[in-house]
Amino acid sequence: MAILNGIFSLAFLIQLIRISVPYVLAAMGGVFSERSGVTNIALEGIILNGAFGSVLGTYLTGSPLYGALAGVIAGMLTALLHAVISIRFRADQIISGVAINLLSVGLTKFFLKIFFDSSSNSSRVEGIKVFQILPPGNGFSDMINQLVGNPMIMLTLFIVVFSHIIIFKTVFGLRLRAVGEHPEAADTLGIRVNVMRYVCVIISGALAGLAGVWLGLDQHQFTDGMSNGRGFIAIAAVIFGKWNPYGAALACLLFGGSEALQITLQSSGSNIPTQFIQMIPYLLTMIALAGFIGKSTSPAALGKAYDED
Repeated sequence: MAILNGIFSLAFLIQLIRISVPYVLAAMGGVFSERSGVTNIALEGIILNGAFGSVLGTYLTGSPLYGALAGVIAGMLTALLHAVISIRFRADQIISGVAINLLSVGLTKFFLKIFFDSSSNSSRVEGIKVFQILPPGNGFSDMINQLVGNPMIMLTLFIVVFSHIIIFKTVFGLRLRAVGEHPEAADTLGIRVNVMRYVCVIISGALAGLAGVWLGLDQHQFTDGMSNGRGFIAIAAVIFGKWNPYGAALACLLFGGSEALQITLQSSGSNIPTQFIQMIPYLLTMIALAGFIGKSTSPAALGKAYDED
């Protein structure tokens, strides 16, 4: 009974949404990149660099807003590196992503030592301001304040809706999908395939960098390795969501829900192994890939470099 009360509580809902935010932002980035035909395994490293950039920017300027901007720029620069390697030099996109992830781990650890004289965590910084929409005092008003009053959560919701509109309702989105499905045909129609891919990968970097901003400023400090596999989970969510912003966002809620459930089980003293709860989203992803939950088909040109010459 204690477990059920924990699951069907406002506190659980708040926890689920807060945990899901970085997954959703990174997954939106993954959708843009992969819809254009570029596999972005580097999401993990982009999140990590975005988190460090946001904390360092806030530490140096004293402003979380400038810190957030620094985190987004760090994410975009990391994504640009992946784009140059994958698009300009037509290197294997998986290898490029893995290399950037490893580079990001080393760089953040190095700069952590340089700026904060620590190998594990930074100094504490000011976080994102949460606005009081309703007078505090009961569970419902507290939920509204923590969710609606948090600009990052509202921005994430806007990004999901806006991403769907951009990809499926605009000329830019039509071109984006064309270069990911049939780059040769898109090229014959005058669409600059590689330019489109550069743009989409950089957008991917901005969104994944924003996921890092959430991690860094929500926890008020940078911790070594704080991305903690979220980039890989976001990629799984993109696949599970069939490369659709809404589908990927719902998949992220599933992943976030499993993480929130683990915390609830641990706090309630349940005998259910948390490892069992951990494996459920990954199991569902494999089932989706196997085609048992509808057909999950990636963009036809995903992972394939294109030579415009």
